Amino acid sequence: MIKMNVMEFFQQSAGQWQSQRTTHHLPFRRAELGGSNITVEALPADNEKVVEICKLHDVDPGTAVGGAYVEWNGAMAWDKEDENHKGSTVFALVPDADNPQTGNLLRERGYAEIVPVIGRFEMDSEDGLVLTTEYETMSSIERFWFPSPDLRIRTSVVKRFGGLSTASFCAESRVETVPAQDKDEAAAREAFAVGSQHSAFGW
Repeated sequence: MIKMNVMEFFQQSAGQWQSQRTTHHLPFRRAELGGSNITVEALPADNEKVVEICKLHDVDPGTAVGGAYVEWNGAMAWDKEDENHKGSTVFALVPDADNPQTGNLLRERGYAEIVPVIGRFEMDSEDGLVLTTEYETMSSIERFWFPSPDLRIRTSVVKRFGGLSTASFCAESRVETVPAQDKDEAAAREAFAVGSQHSAFGW
């Protein structure tokens, strides 16, 4: 069986997505709901944004296989009035020389800290993308996978070195393929079914 490679995963991710998110604040035993709109554009290896992010990290652009440009705009239930979850970032993908299913993911800004960062990616045996990132004050591990072409599931755990941790589950449905009401209802049904079987957190 031919496995998906990391660039094929980002190509399948290209498009507009609506994300429904549940974040569990583990020390406080409380859950927070939220949502966002996400746009993903897959970028070829010679795209100027991929070249620039490689140079930012002092990596030879010739070793990259491509990347992605991602924009998002969202909100969480506990947001303050002046708080927003809007932004964009560029990824560049640099596979390991001895194994193209693993490698470095160069980011313009991190998931948990707004600084340039290099994470590790791995395409697992079930065509899931696992991203592991170490920051100065925390670490994160995320897994993305496609139960179907128009539904992407994401789980993540962020651990702060002071002991605080959060765990999140996201169901991301492709926006443009079905009417909004049908999409929301179908995505919710499928997300609950998939989450009950595969969520690492069991909630």
